[in-house]
Amino acid sequence: MTPLTDGAPSPADSHVSGDHSRQIVEFVARGEAASRSDLARLLGVAPSTVSLRVQELVEAGILREDGQGQSSGGRRPRRLSLGRTQRRVLAAELGGEHARLGILDLGGHLHRTKTIPITIADGPDATLALLEAGFRELAEGADIRAVGVALPGPVHFETGSVDQPSRMPGWPGFRFGDALAERFGVPSAVDNDANLMALGEHHRSLSRTQHSITVKAGTAIGSGIIVAGSVHRGATAAAGDITHTRIAEAADIPCSCGNHGCLETIASGAGLVRQMRERGIAVTGAADVLDRARNGDPIATTLVRTAGTHLGQVLSGVVNFFNPHAVFLTGSMSTSEPFLAAVRSRVYEACHPLATQTLRIESARTGPDAALYGAARIALERIDPVA
Repeated sequence: MTPLTDGAPSPADSHVSGDHSRQIVEFVARGEAASRSDLARLLGVAPSTVSLRVQELVEAGILREDGQGQSSGGRRPRRLSLGRTQRRVLAAELGGEHARLGILDLGGHLHRTKTIPITIADGPDATLALLEAGFRELAEGADIRAVGVALPGPVHFETGSVDQPSRMPGWPGFRFGDALAERFGVPSAVDNDANLMALGEHHRSLSRTQHSITVKAGTAIGSGIIVAGSVHRGATAAAGDITHTRIAEAADIPCSCGNHGCLETIASGAGLVRQMRERGIAVTGAADVLDRARNGDPIATTLVRTAGTHLGQVLSGVVNFFNPHAVFLTGSMSTSEPFLAAVRSRVYEACHPLATQTLRIESARTGPDAALYGAARIALERIDPVA
């Protein structure tokens, strides 16, 4: 059937074009494609379609095409690389008392970061004002095309609104994504910080077809699930919430969620601080406990190792059920070798051998920038690079 148009691309065509353009930029940025023929093979589309998209990206300055690549029998192809355009994406990860900001190019490379003080409990308006000031300083001279933000609470991804957060007074129902778009005049995207850490780490360490779990073990515990390169959020965006799994060892210890006996109460940084103080040892925070463990303090070392065992026990059920390619650990606890070793030991001991046959359990490569990479990625999905 002939489409009833005057030859202009339909919205569906534009969406596909934008998807192809984003994928092309990503393949070139990651070094997976160096020529148009590489791209046609990776995308599984006609060379003519690739040539059209590449030409648009070259004309926009997003890609460069020069030099000579390796010949496979015919004329040597020209090599593709990222251009020097100033088109950028802003990304941020908000915490309880600080925000980490970053500016990335359309290929996902992080150019600069900065950390600013905030108080998330002051509410969304005060937080937005500080975030805007920090972003504008970071973005000076750049052509900003999108903004992505990771929030430390449940998020309704489609609306960009905060959903039943436990430590964010004044935030429930606030449409943070809309507020960002209004302030900056560009598309915005918002998600939970654990999801975006998982997304950012996955695409720096694995391929788009693989599966992973990323666990942030710090003052609290959070995790995100990636299925074939995409975030799995679940029916009510609660997928990956292992921190409130009840375990026998936690008995009736009250948790911040209102229940008792959750993993967070004995395996998180806050849990370690409480256990040290119950033993009459004055510590200033989780970092202090971890420093003591690194310096050979027997009580701190035992508690850190035990926390890793508890987390490994909960993760073993997830690994058996989900069978991921990798489990990545980030957050302050992941810097402790006794903690990491205990997680590995318990998972390998408690899981079926098939589930761990090729499983990687390791510290995240992206460190404190994982959520920035993830936030930029979901922001980039909202734009066509050449628009």
